[in-house]
Amino acid sequence: MSDLYRGFTDSAIGKQVSRLLGLPQPAELERYDAGAPLVDGTVAVGGRGRLADELVGILDTLGIAAVTDTSGDDTFKGLVLDATGLTSSDQLVALRDFFTPLLRRLDRCPRVVVLGTPPELVTGEERVAQRALEGFTRSLGKEIGRGGTVQLVYVAEGAEGAVHSTLAFLLSPKSAYVSGQVVRIGAHGSTAGGEVADWLKPLDGRVALVTGASRGIGEQIARVLHRDGATVVGVDVPQAASELQALMKELDGDHLVLDITAKDAPQRIARHLKEKHGGVDVVVHNAGITRDRRLANMAASADKGDRFEQVIAVNLTAPERITRELLDQKAINDNGSIVGVASIAGIAGNVGQTNYAASKAGVIGLVDSLADELDRGITINAVAPGFIITQMTAAVPFATREVGQRLNAMAQGGLPVDVAETIAWYASPGSTAVTGNVVRVCGQMMLGA
Repeated sequence: MSDLYRGFTDSAIGKQVSRLLGLPQPAELERYDAGAPLVDGTVAVGGRGRLADELVGILDTLGIAAVTDTSGDDTFKGLVLDATGLTSSDQLVALRDFFTPLLRRLDRCPRVVVLGTPPELVTGEERVAQRALEGFTRSLGKEIGRGGTVQLVYVAEGAEGAVHSTLAFLLSPKSAYVSGQVVRIGAHGSTAGGEVADWLKPLDGRVALVTGASRGIGEQIARVLHRDGATVVGVDVPQAASELQALMKELDGDHLVLDITAKDAPQRIARHLKEKHGGVDVVVHNAGITRDRRLANMAASADKGDRFEQVIAVNLTAPERITRELLDQKAINDNGSIVGVASIAGIAGNVGQTNYAASKAGVIGLVDSLADELDRGITINAVAPGFIITQMTAAVPFATREVGQRLNAMAQGGLPVDVAETIAWYASPGSTAVTGNVVRVCGQMMLGA
């Protein structure tokens, strides 16, 4: 579905009208093409923290050109500041000193990353200073414009060697619709980063389960994981069997047709994965439904199905049961990853979606409940999409859809591939120290995020 508004603002008359009226002018976002370099340009690096001396070398291993000398007039595709050395609030001026001279030298669709220390792992003045970084990065994300993004990455002490996959994601076009987010590395469990043999095929040799895989966001998740080298096992309901089978044939994957809310679904999934694939490395709980209605009008209905119970069953209870069964049967391989698809509605709420928002907030609760319990290097994280352009959103009334797309720092809706790229980052074997995170894929919504 094309963005009619952006098409208008890109036209000669549209640019004039939008400037005159002070209307948002969304930039065309750069997205990743398979086989392309992670960063098409140079990244400027600064700071005096725990990672400062290693950053240029880390980026070099990713094929990213980086410099510490910014005295010339070159433009930059990205900026990375190591702020882990800030131990008191008076030192926060270092943020201005690094960024202000460089912000006007950024290329279009730039990437900005600030590295800090998890505030909960330090005390006193250092905790104050590190917590302040969140307000700085979220605000800069709403200022940067031109399709740019700004992120804060908290790196626990000892996890300095585990930042590669996260920097590869956040500095590349893969994170086109992710901005104003806070990521924690090494704050739960392992502080070690896994080995990635090939950054173009990080999932080579791994098996990925994707529920609700036949269309929409699920289809894009399957495609991106396949692009990154994974063997995809798609799951969907019998009504979507033909689409699912066609997609998995195209991706040289495997499929399983079932209703994930069925009593025996977790056991059938676990048995299939163990018998046919020897286990699974990536589990993506993507399947979901909406049954929207204001709570006052959501009375139980035996003949049409209970709107509240159906949504909770598909979106939350099924992922809980499947996850538990896979863990109990040790069907998830060592250093595997579990990813839940939540929603911005589960964070900020939404009119007519008490059932949906409860289910998606519960997905975040599942991450919180397991982040410190999982062993064998298994990680658990969630994505929380905002306004993603799909067949479902295409059915939303025009005025509502247009307003919904503009209420974020990028003034546009995201694409299913934006959610898929975020999940692929979580799934990477290099992300073994990335667990317990909820990252919003929402273009940094103006409210509630």
